[in-house]
Amino acid sequence: MKREKNHRLQSWMIDHGLSANELAEQVNKAVRAFSGQSGKATERTVFRWLSGENRWPQTRFRKALEQVTGLPVADLGFVPTSRRETSVAAALQEDPMRRRHFFTATTGTALALGATGPAAAASRPTVGLRDVEHLRTELSKLWQLDDQHGGSIALETRAAALAQRTLGLQRNGSAHQRIRSRLYALAAAFTAAAMWAAVDLRRMRDAQRYLDEAVKLAGLSGDGEVQHQTWRYAAMLATQRGDYTEAMAASEAAMSTHAHRTDPLYMSISHSRLALSAANAGEHTRARRALDRATTALDRADLNSARSASVAYYTRAELQGLTGIVHYRLGQPDHAEYHVHQCLAELREDQHRNRAYYTAQAALFQIAQGDLDQAVDTAATVIPPTDAASGRIHHLLGTFTSALNMKAPDARVTQDWNNRIRAARHP
Repeated sequence: MKREKNHRLQSWMIDHGLSANELAEQVNKAVRAFSGQSGKATERTVFRWLSGENRWPQTRFRKALEQVTGLPVADLGFVPTSRRETSVAAALQEDPMRRRHFFTATTGTALALGATGPAAAASRPTVGLRDVEHLRTELSKLWQLDDQHGGSIALETRAAALAQRTLGLQRNGSAHQRIRSRLYALAAAFTAAAMWAAVDLRRMRDAQRYLDEAVKLAGLSGDGEVQHQTWRYAAMLATQRGDYTEAMAASEAAMSTHAHRTDPLYMSISHSRLALSAANAGEHTRARRALDRATTALDRADLNSARSASVAYYTRAELQGLTGIVHYRLGQPDHAEYHVHQCLAELREDQHRNRAYYTAQAALFQIAQGDLDQAVDTAATVIPPTDAASGRIHHLLGTFTSALNMKAPDARVTQDWNNRIRAARHP
């Protein structure tokens, strides 16, 4: 077969601002996520794809490329080399519904991440509002997926790729200052989305790397909403690491942003994050004061105002859930359970991840009150596999199991729970 350069893959890489080495890293990360084994793609591997020397990558690389790009490999310019592979590829290309099913089955993700077609940024030197609005649409899709299902490797890699694409437009395009500021804000928001997915997957080192980049980009943007988002994520990550002093400092930094000063909804978010950080640090009075301020601010907020999709999760239900967690950390599990049940009653139907998360919290609060049978019944409703079983929920169920075994190690209910967990992990 005559060797032909893979212009489609090259165009996708230019459009998303990825070098050969960066694409290889993303592919290896995806391979590791779905197979548990390290990918071995290198810069040379990608060059072979681009040059046409390798027209049909190995199966694991094809799956990884589809996860990273959100596109079937045929749309990336790859050509099957056997009769069977040609038949499969042709069928998928002809039938969009079948292609979508095949993509879901092979990549292990149910997320349709809104792929964009290849368009070389180099051929569009002027960057304008149309580009910005398109990227905002992509960002809204990511936040909606996170809000409904939680983090995943597909969401993380898509967000990271979109951040690189945005920075590619920043580097290669011609734009006036206002557009450049918006591009920096979008790049920061995409990076923050990748960071939060990494947190949900309990990969703290990657999350810290994303956060460092997001803080830099948010500073360059001058956008108060993005800066607020970045600082509250910094508070969450510090909490995950157990650094509660840093978590409080990050929450206070969010309060210095324009968004906090001018919008009561952002003000409520800031105070709720500070309440969590203060409760963790043992500053009970400060935590209660922050909760009161969060509630007062939310009462003043116009919940129908147009805002970034990144704060769509924050409703009265969410504040009830966070209030429950604060009360639990203040040593009041009965108050905690009351608030978390208020949260579950008020959550939107599409908030599957948050429903699973706060249900698991309710089970933990019930153990603290000695209601072991009820706690196990509650926790059983969110045992994986579920479509909302993110890394945080798996971790929370692990915390629940440890608490149950400490509370009643020899009880029949504990033994039954342990057996159920083992069966869920090794079906």
